[in-house]
Amino acid sequence: MSTSFWLDRTISDGLSGMGRAKKTYDAVIVGAGISGLSTAYWLHREDPSLKIAIIEKSRLAFGASGRNAGFITCGSVEHFNRMINKHGLDQATAIWRFAQENLRLLKEHIINDSAEEIGFENRGAYSLAAQENEYEELKTCASIMNKLGIRTEVFSSEQVRNQVGAHNFAGGIKYLDDASVNPVKLVQRMRERVNVDLFEGTEAIGIVATDDGSRVLRTDGGDFEAPMILLNLNGYSAQIHPWFADKIYPTRGQCLMLEAVPRFMDAPCYANFYLDYFRQLPSGELLIGGFRQIEKETEVGTSDHTTEPIQKALHEFVVTHLPQFKDARVTHRWSGVMGFARDGEPMVGSIPGDQQVFFAGGYTAHGIGLSFHTAKCLVDMIFGREVPKWLSARRFG
Repeated sequence: MSTSFWLDRTISDGLSGMGRAKKTYDAVIVGAGISGLSTAYWLHREDPSLKIAIIEKSRLAFGASGRNAGFITCGSVEHFNRMINKHGLDQATAIWRFAQENLRLLKEHIINDSAEEIGFENRGAYSLAAQENEYEELKTCASIMNKLGIRTEVFSSEQVRNQVGAHNFAGGIKYLDDASVNPVKLVQRMRERVNVDLFEGTEAIGIVATDDGSRVLRTDGGDFEAPMILLNLNGYSAQIHPWFADKIYPTRGQCLMLEAVPRFMDAPCYANFYLDYFRQLPSGELLIGGFRQIEKETEVGTSDHTTEPIQKALHEFVVTHLPQFKDARVTHRWSGVMGFARDGEPMVGSIPGDQQVFFAGGYTAHGIGLSFHTAKCLVDMIFGREVPKWLSARRFG
């Protein structure tokens, strides 16, 4: 991250000759998205007396947490059978169970009786196949999952039209335990449940050690000193520490929103091997995202602009597969920066050589489906409890 001399408030407010303004906390979290608020929640559960600050460059949920489609997805960015090929059956199953536990924890600790207020629905999610060969793979995937007790159903092309209103698909499967939510309202709900000082509009510059063993987070709004700094920056992680440069890659995802029509869609949907996704909101609008594969080489970096080819592809998908919206007006176009892990799975740990700077990230497009449980594991690790080996950043050496 970068801050100019002119925008550094410790300079512009006349503090440069007097020493920087400093605030002292027990823990300082960088990033006020779902990962950062989740970390604050579990730290507060661990020790309610902790004095915690959250530092945010913009405002609450302004990054990927407020720019995603609101899917609370179990599992991974890949179909389960591909996870098995990549990780083996035991680890693939463990990753899926981890995500299932993430949803259970969210419902127990955060959502509670506020489901309608935050737009939470637990209606499952479809994975749809445009081609027959993908449909056959999905059916194989469902068979494996059902044998493991992961609730999945197979749907024909006609059933997909009836349940989802989606045309020109060979068929699909439904993960019965998936959910969806208004992601910003979810983060706001978390904010209500944690006792922290939130510093919005405050940009982190770097971390330095003190002579007494503490760590200082330097920001354009002054210094924040604490025994531990926790980085919850996901796609922006490498901007504050170079260790993340080859482990968490910033990847842009684009979305499009169309005005409401009477609700007809049974549940959110994925298509094209998880690369594209759409859902009809409770209020009737259609949200569709994805298609980064058509500009894969340029859909990287931390810029959140949209591009004409992807936005055009999103709208053409709607016309082809969701004719109920073919005449609907586009109301919003946006993008968000996600953090894709080198091996596709999230990570928790501490910076090598510095056991007082911790992190969680690398959610690979499934932040809502993974981060609440991941943050719990981060806090477990800090307090000396074991975390799953596949989640630990030690896997990178």
